[in-house]
Amino acid sequence: MNELSHFFSTTGFSQLDYRHLVMIIIGAIFIYLAVSKDWEPYELLPMGLGILIANLPLTGLMVIPNDASGFQEAGIFGVLFHYGLSYWNILPPIIFLGIGALTDFGPIIANPKTLLLGAASQIGIFIAFWGAIFLGDFGFNFGIKEAASIAIIGGADGPTTIFLTSRLAPDLLGITAVIAYSYMAAVAFIQPPLMKLMTTKAERMIVMKDLREVSKLEKIIFPMLAMTLIILIVPKSAPLISMFMIGNVFKESNVVPRLTNAASNEILNITTVFLMITVGTQLTAVRMFQWETILILGLGLIAFSFGTIGGLLFAKIMNFFLTNKINPLIGSAGVSAVPMAARISHQMGQKSNPDTYLLSHAMGPNVAGVIGSAVIAGVFISLAG
Repeated sequence: MNELSHFFSTTGFSQLDYRHLVMIIIGAIFIYLAVSKDWEPYELLPMGLGILIANLPLTGLMVIPNDASGFQEAGIFGVLFHYGLSYWNILPPIIFLGIGALTDFGPIIANPKTLLLGAASQIGIFIAFWGAIFLGDFGFNFGIKEAASIAIIGGADGPTTIFLTSRLAPDLLGITAVIAYSYMAAVAFIQPPLMKLMTTKAERMIVMKDLREVSKLEKIIFPMLAMTLIILIVPKSAPLISMFMIGNVFKESNVVPRLTNAASNEILNITTVFLMITVGTQLTAVRMFQWETILILGLGLIAFSFGTIGGLLFAKIMNFFLTNKINPLIGSAGVSAVPMAARISHQMGQKSNPDTYLLSHAMGPNVAGVIGSAVIAGVFISLAG
């Protein structure tokens, strides 16, 4: 009987409680949404598996290597978290390399005004930042570092959220990353009501002029010039911005197809596997069952919503001064959910006027939003890091 009792104490069942079961169910929901609904499967499926694994007791998979034991006691996901996100923080910049190799700066170069829409959409980040600081005065554990990590969710850019949070508030990494990717997946539900609320049907029916043809030289010079200026102004944004622009120059040069393919396929895919599973493993029962988690969820939604509204309103303001009006719907694409937000802008325009084609126009503020959120992350690290 003693042997049986001892054996039971070595199994995960002996440590399993309702919190683990709730988190296992949440992991299963992520897997279901990825497989059955096709919601951001490249993120939600590995993340859901990570949540499932992290909440199975006594595995030791999340043990972080330390100076005393080195790798002897460390778990594989502890090693990935420590070196991939916490200590070296290399996985998000590598993701940006792949994103850069998939990005077309043509819409921004052809219509530079869309940079302003991407900038305007970052207002949600600052609203959430001050909201978190305000809540910190009421006893919640939100200092400047935590507020910055929560606020960046409003950029709807998963890798940027992970990069910033792992630098400033590692304890919040799992929840901020999951919320950021969850809102990215929910763009189709969150943005359309706001777009209808903030625009008239006449505005949604605006047909924009076709973008001009952008030369190869322009597409090569732009990322290099943008990289130089941004990094000189905000040096702490260099890990993300430099990798993003390097990947893009690979693509636009047309002379290194193997490097472009590797960055946008094999490297991006492998890094996504490690990054998403590792992020999922940070969503443990102990971290999730806290009041702060619910507040972060709400602040993230506020940030994302106000980012959408900021882009829409600024587009409407710009139209007061423009001869060739822009469709305000493309302003909502200023959040960095690439390319989902741009698709939603196009779909909403098509519903109001089948003759309007907004996808290429919306990609301008969409890509500008990626740059904007990365720059703001660099500013936060400079001020609070």
